[in-house]
Amino acid sequence: MGTPEYEPWHLAAHLVDEAAWSGTPELAPTLVRHGARPADPAHLAVGPGRIEAARRGETLLVVAPEEPAELLERVHGARRAGVTVLALGAGGGELAAMAHDALAVPEGAELDLDSVQHLVSAAAGENSSPRARRGFRDRLSRLADVLTAPPAAPW
Repeated sequence: MGTPEYEPWHLAAHLVDEAAWSGTPELAPTLVRHGARPADPAHLAVGPGRIEAARRGETLLVVAPEEPAELLERVHGARRAGVTVLALGAGGGELAAMAHDALAVPEGAELDLDSVQHLVSAAAGENSSPRARRGFRDRLSRLADVLTAPPAAPW
């Protein structure tokens, strides 16, 4: 879910791809849209009411470039219902405080929110063996290291 001004449709599309490529169907998100209409295609017709219907075992990823004041009540209600809340974007503030995990992308950071969303989707779909299961932040860090490493020396 994003804000009325910022819908993370690009991240949702990448997560759908990662879910298919990694064989991890639970990565495929439901994009919750503020302006959803019943006449929209099914994958675009899910409105904010879905947040109230979320229950234990589900995860809510809020992507917002700024503190989403208009969403805080819904997010808090979802957390009380047992939903795991993740936040991407706005750092600090109430959203980060109520999130189980948050990744801040402050304005003026080296990477912008769109770039970080690409890294997050790639790290989320990275396969790792059950024996070497790493946390999401570890996978994201490893991916960032690989992408920012200097080119290999010539032969």
